[in-house]
Amino acid sequence: MDARLTRRNALLCAALWPSAYSARGQAPGPRATQDLRAALARAHALRDEAVRAGDQPYGAVVWLDGRIAGEAPSRVVTLGHVDAHAEREALRDAMQRLRRHDLAGALLVSTSRPCALCESAAARAGIARIVFGDGQDGGPPQLR
Repeated sequence: MDARLTRRNALLCAALWPSAYSARGQAPGPRATQDLRAALARAHALRDEAVRAGDQPYGAVVWLDGRIAGEAPSRVVTLGHVDAHAEREALRDAMQRLRRHDLAGALLVSTSRPCALCESAAARAGIARIVFGDGQDGGPPQLR
């Protein structure tokens, strides 16, 4: 792995999972880095699944408390629904699995930067932070 990517992931992990680090600013532990890599890998696998199904190349994961709380590929084409973006489908999946609408503290991991509507949906759901692509920090979602 490229040293820049490793450093960026380390910094991102520190921002995303502060409980994994001491107040003295220690380097991220292996668990936080593994969590981020696992979430990114699953989002990319969902993107590949969407492409195989004939849909748009997007996938998303909602990560909460060290595990996947929701996930989805893009279903815009397969469902024939313009609102079935991977990010909103993953949010819906997490809410259904957890039986709640509040996803406070969760991380939304997507294969690309979410559109304004998906970002707004993430903000309304209480998502703490968005990560997209190969680990770019999109920051806290904003209502748009």
